[in-house]
Amino acid sequence: MNDQERQEKLEVGIREILTLLGENVYREGLKDTPSRVAKALLFHTKGYKDDPMQYLKLFDSESIGQMIIVDNIDFYSKCEHHLETFYGHVHIGYIPNNKVLGVSKFSRIIDVFSRRLQIQERMTQQVADFIMEKLKPQGVVIVVEGIHMCLRSRGVQKQNSQMISSAMLGRFEKEPGLRKEFLSIIKNKERRINEQIR
Repeated sequence: MNDQERQEKLEVGIREILTLLGENVYREGLKDTPSRVAKALLFHTKGYKDDPMQYLKLFDSESIGQMIIVDNIDFYSKCEHHLETFYGHVHIGYIPNNKVLGVSKFSRIIDVFSRRLQIQERMTQQVADFIMEKLKPQGVVIVVEGIHMCLRSRGVQKQNSQMISSAMLGRFEKEPGLRKEFLSIIKNKERRINEQIR
């Protein structure tokens, strides 16, 4: 099924949902809503069609053996339980093993895994596993900070809550000192940014 066919089928379903909610799908404010929602859903789930391998742009790094950190990478995803948005930041640290990944490619890889119906814990592990398997670093650590609208706008409605998940592989799993160094760097950086904002 191509995108146009999927969009048309989604529009039919969205019209049905709006009708079941008691709305008139032909009134001015809603007449184009099924099309807009269908397009939005296809965009928010485009990670199903994207292959993260296309973003694996590697460079030789024989002389680099220290930790590299790419942090505060924005992400947006849809919770598979309620189709509510969850969003936040991803922090990545890794120790190269002869290869480094082009810095912009981390954002692309995160988009592939986040633009699916997800849970944060699984997304965190998927990103870590992919980087570990394909880049083959000495170690990789991923920390994800997520704000979940299903927690804030419905259910318990806790406005200040967020979820933090992590995955640590290779040397980060085996060496507590490396984990501590990584966490200290991202924590101190955030503190410095907050001080600058004030």
